[in-house]
Amino acid sequence: LEPILYLLQSPHIDVQHGASAALGNLAVNMDNKLLIVRMGGLEPLIRQMLSPNIDAQINSVGCITNLATAEENKMRIAKSGALLPLTRLARSRDIRVQRNAAGALLNMTHSAEHRQQLISAGSVPVLVELLGTDDQELQYYATTALSNIAVDESGRKLLWETQPTLVDALIRFVDASTIKVQCQAILTLRNLASDDQYQIQIVEKGGLDSLLPLLQSAYDPLVISAAACLRNLSIHPDNEEHILSSGILPCLVNLIAHTGSEEVQCHVISALRNLVANNDADKTPFVEAGLFEHIRDVLLDPQTSDIVLSEMVAALSVFVLDESLWPCMVDCGFLELLIPLTRAEAIELQYNACAIISSLSSKASEISDRLEQVWDKPDGGLQSYLASFLAIDEGMDPLLRSVAIWTVLMLLEGGSSQLVRLVTGHPSIVKNVEKIAEMGALSEEKARHSAYASAGSAAGLRVSRAFESDL
Repeated sequence: LEPILYLLQSPHIDVQHGASAALGNLAVNMDNKLLIVRMGGLEPLIRQMLSPNIDAQINSVGCITNLATAEENKMRIAKSGALLPLTRLARSRDIRVQRNAAGALLNMTHSAEHRQQLISAGSVPVLVELLGTDDQELQYYATTALSNIAVDESGRKLLWETQPTLVDALIRFVDASTIKVQCQAILTLRNLASDDQYQIQIVEKGGLDSLLPLLQSAYDPLVISAAACLRNLSIHPDNEEHILSSGILPCLVNLIAHTGSEEVQCHVISALRNLVANNDADKTPFVEAGLFEHIRDVLLDPQTSDIVLSEMVAALSVFVLDESLWPCMVDCGFLELLIPLTRAEAIELQYNACAIISSLSSKASEISDRLEQVWDKPDGGLQSYLASFLAIDEGMDPLLRSVAIWTVLMLLEGGSSQLVRLVTGHPSIVKNVEKIAEMGALSEEKARHSAYASAGSAAGLRVSRAFESDL
């Protein structure tokens, strides 16, 4: 490397070209990438970038693009002053220079600090300009870089305030570009849709019409990207009517059973959960689309992972709160499916299963016969779940115990005479509730002398967070 770096500073342009081309080829190796920068290679490469000679620009920018794939080098590149000439060269009339410069800018977008430095260097308007080119490589580099910039709240704020045409350009790519550019355009829309204003704008500009065919694609990366974007769009309550009238609902419901991709399953059930939570209107379309049958099939599948199970049950914890949906859950046999999940190892899955059973128990006056049927089956049934969570055990989660106590209260208050006899005749349930009450009375005086702030715990509504990632 030392003689090549020496030749890089030659006054002869042909020698400089050869040296920078050699460095670019050597810089595909990680050890070489680090050594080139440590040995002072950035400064002469930047000088070559500033040259009016196209070949010098191509080789020097290409080398820096390779160097920028090493994390250790990125800070040094940012501090070297290279970002300004790289941004300028991304507007070059030579497509080779443009590609190399855009690739280098992309490689500098994988950390929040470097993204801020790119913003300071004025790279954002240039990247948005590149969306208007016909070159698919430039389109890919620009959309991917913008997707990463949109990860940060400050990046999204800047894009919203300064780039009014961005969403239109991205939707065009979703409709009529290569698959890799399509994927990146959707991911950029997804990251932008972390903010309310973009959630509304993407829908207003026709984004839903573009997403529907992608949800039906045979190519999983496109389906995943579209489902993730829709998950974010569904957060805003003003989008609910547009989504339901777009024809997307049956497609979302069918994708619940997309066992080839856990990501797709998690995204679509989260989107459906948001739509139900935001919707005060008739829920019949959800039922008619087969929502509960598809979820039931996923819960019955022994191959379903805990991640997918957790998302499905979290959605059910929202659906059960709706007066028109909980009867459908009972009819589909979810009581029988949820009782075994009260012993799940995943705490969130366990808690949501218990909370749904508790919510259904509050309807004991209407479904006593179904509650009686699950009293001792499956897996020991409702009585086994209640007895285990009411056991006098200091290690018992207080939230789970409180849900169990509430469930017993609902069964006693609203249940049939037979159901009440089952509860009161159990050898430990009522006795343990009495013991827990006594323990609470003994500790009440002590509790008065301590300040304790408890966050409210409610089974049910969980607002879906924006789904964001670096790419």
